[in-house]
Amino acid sequence: MFSLNYPKKVVIGDITVRDGFQHEEKFIPTRAKLWCLEELILAGFKRIEVSNFGNPKGMPQFADANELFKAIHTSKRVKDKLDDVEMTAITIRERAVDRAIEAKKEGYGPNRILMMVSTSPSHMIKNSGLDHKEYWAESERCIKKAHDAGIKVCGTVSTIWGCPIEGPTELKKAVEFTKYYLDIGADDIEHADHDGSAPPDKVYEYFSMIMDALPTPELHVAHFHVTRGWGLANVLAALQAGITHFEGTMGGIGGQPTNFIGGCPVAGTGDYYYQDPNIVGLVSTEDMVVMMDEMGIDTGVDVNRVLEIGRTMEKIVGRRLRSECIKTGRIPKEPTGF
Repeated sequence: MFSLNYPKKVVIGDITVRDGFQHEEKFIPTRAKLWCLEELILAGFKRIEVSNFGNPKGMPQFADANELFKAIHTSKRVKDKLDDVEMTAITIRERAVDRAIEAKKEGYGPNRILMMVSTSPSHMIKNSGLDHKEYWAESERCIKKAHDAGIKVCGTVSTIWGCPIEGPTELKKAVEFTKYYLDIGADDIEHADHDGSAPPDKVYEYFSMIMDALPTPELHVAHFHVTRGWGLANVLAALQAGITHFEGTMGGIGGQPTNFIGGCPVAGTGDYYYQDPNIVGLVSTEDMVVMMDEMGIDTGVDVNRVLEIGRTMEKIVGRRLRSECIKTGRIPKEPTGF
């Protein structure tokens, strides 16, 4: 009989408070962000993204980055759990890395940061302001500084399956970039489909290439957007290829940093790829957790608590989000009485 061999256990990182909120056109109160972080930790998540240390003038959603890191480090609700939690800050450029290092020295900074390279030259310049040669040199310098400060570094590889500027890209280039990131000291790699252009067959092909070249599952994190509705299909394809680390956001929110917030235009990262906030976004954490639970895959998190967080998330952002499972719930395991 034909059978598929899925991993028995996975690690799911929730990145709502950073990647999820960055596309919101209203400022999410710091207290609400802190509540989300606390609840995610209490639900069992060991990997969370807290904020972005980039310039808050362009991304006002993260103007409270230092305040939020201080708040989670001093939270009485989760103080006995923080030693086991990886808290990440996004640091695309060196100045942001330096902010993270300074915060770490002061006792409240992240224990993991994230830098990002695009396989597409045009997207590379658009996203960072540097070409590949310049950015690789900056990354190598920053990885060493971060390690010296006791901070892990995740190297994100983007535009793997396509570029919103240049169109088609080559999968083998992303494999080469992954190897290079690890060669210069990155601790793990986020493989990102930032514009939702990855179809499941190409996801399986790519991660099969990755696992052939670098067969250490804990090195690889799958990051899928749902612009075209393929998010969970891509999660399944990555599972089939042997990937065990994934990311999502509550309600599937997120996307490109907004260029309009609190009633005012801001720089963000330029024009939206897609204007409708209900189109962009990541794989829904709630739906991914429930799906894996139904498949008998251990996620290490409290499924019911995750669904409760998802219901509250809709109140925080003020609209219906993309999670199906917060409404339909888990699959009944006994007669329902109907």
